[in-house]
Amino acid sequence: MMTAEPVDVANEEAFRLERHGIDHVPEGERWARPSSLFGMWSGAIVNFETLVYGAVLMSFGVTFPQAVVIIVVGNLSYLLLGLTSLQGPGAGTTTFVINRAAYGPNGGRLIALFNWLTQVGFETEGIFIIVLIGEALALKAGVHAGTGLKVLFILGAAAIQLVLPLLGHATIVKTLRVLLVPFVVLFVIMAVLTVGKVHVGSFSHGASWQVFLQGVAFVIVTSGLGWTENGNDYSRYLPPDTPKGKIVGYVASATAIPSILLMVLGAAVATYVPNAGANSGVTNFPHAFSSWFVIPFFIVAILQVFAINSLDLYSSGVTLQAIGLRLKRWQTVIVDTVICCGLTAYGVFDSSFNTLLTDFVDSVIIWIAPWTAIFLVDWALRRFHYVPGELQRTRDGIYWRNGGVHWPAIVAQVVGSFMTWTVLVAPYGSGWISSLTGSGFGAADFSVYMGLGVGGLTYLALAWRSVRREADLQDRLLAGDRSAA
Repeated sequence: MMTAEPVDVANEEAFRLERHGIDHVPEGERWARPSSLFGMWSGAIVNFETLVYGAVLMSFGVTFPQAVVIIVVGNLSYLLLGLTSLQGPGAGTTTFVINRAAYGPNGGRLIALFNWLTQVGFETEGIFIIVLIGEALALKAGVHAGTGLKVLFILGAAAIQLVLPLLGHATIVKTLRVLLVPFVVLFVIMAVLTVGKVHVGSFSHGASWQVFLQGVAFVIVTSGLGWTENGNDYSRYLPPDTPKGKIVGYVASATAIPSILLMVLGAAVATYVPNAGANSGVTNFPHAFSSWFVIPFFIVAILQVFAINSLDLYSSGVTLQAIGLRLKRWQTVIVDTVICCGLTAYGVFDSSFNTLLTDFVDSVIIWIAPWTAIFLVDWALRRFHYVPGELQRTRDGIYWRNGGVHWPAIVAQVVGSFMTWTVLVAPYGSGWISSLTGSGFGAADFSVYMGLGVGGLTYLALAWRSVRREADLQDRLLAGDRSAA
């Protein structure tokens, strides 16, 4: 029987408190379409942080042409985000509830904790940037931001940041879709102002192959791979029979294309603006443009960071629920906001915080690369579907196994994470295998490929037979044979 075309009732659901947390979303409430994901992800990716990432890449010592190649290759990783958005429509729930199939209800709690820490780290980074912009605006108005004003900025940013994630999924989708237009206008103006100033030959010597690999790894982590854990949190409102090709196509094109354009623009600015990719890049970037453009630039930059942070804050809230906290979704959002507010306050008044946060973000790849591969391999072994009701069970059921832990996934995660660390290049030091190819930032970074390859292949070897048996059991359950359980 053919399913009727879903009615986009986002307008009806937006700006009201979302009822669903990590529970299963009934098919009658699946209001979204693949195009909904396009507007939301485009609105998230067209932001100031993406611009800065392009400038940071130039600080590696690559030439502008090299940067363009690295940016294009690295942003192909948004296909991973498309692939990790395919499970939500069938499962009808969030990423780290679906993750129970691979790791078990209890084994998945640890991975969910890693994700929660990652989301909180990115949220804190976003609010920290907002406060820095606020200080820059105050200084432009002739006001020095003392302790009291800084505290006010932190509290104000946290309060504003709370609104979209608190209201929920439909509100975020609608808001980001609307904000996309002014964001695009801003960056078109920036591109026009940049044309003619780019110094293509600003670096006379190109980067070595080791540094080239570092740049690709950096772009992959800050683009597609860094978002894989969020995908299903936003695709679960799609009907289960939504064509998979459309989901991947809309998500990948909505993210990769604007990300490539913005990173290239950021790299172009870095060829003629000193230190555009440094920690102080927030305040250095406006020097690329006329003075009349600075205030509009800062205002839109703040809105953009709020927009992208809303995705992190929403996902961290539902991840807290998946860990096992008995809180409603809106309550988890408040908890996360309070924590981020405290961490931002620490960061604003501690000069070492920027370094700590940078090291933390660099370390995210250690868990997320093998996890992405394990998650996708498990889904493939299950013939690309789950039993939604069984995912909601935190005890017993077909995903329970040994005390709620699926050890093949845990072993693959540990092995994959360890091997990722051995080939990682980060500010705090290189893994011992990468050290063999050079010292410091002269070493080659194979972390992304090692994490995906080792994590996925280890899980495939350890779990093939048992998960295929579970896939047979899933098929019987989905066919209505309850005795199979």
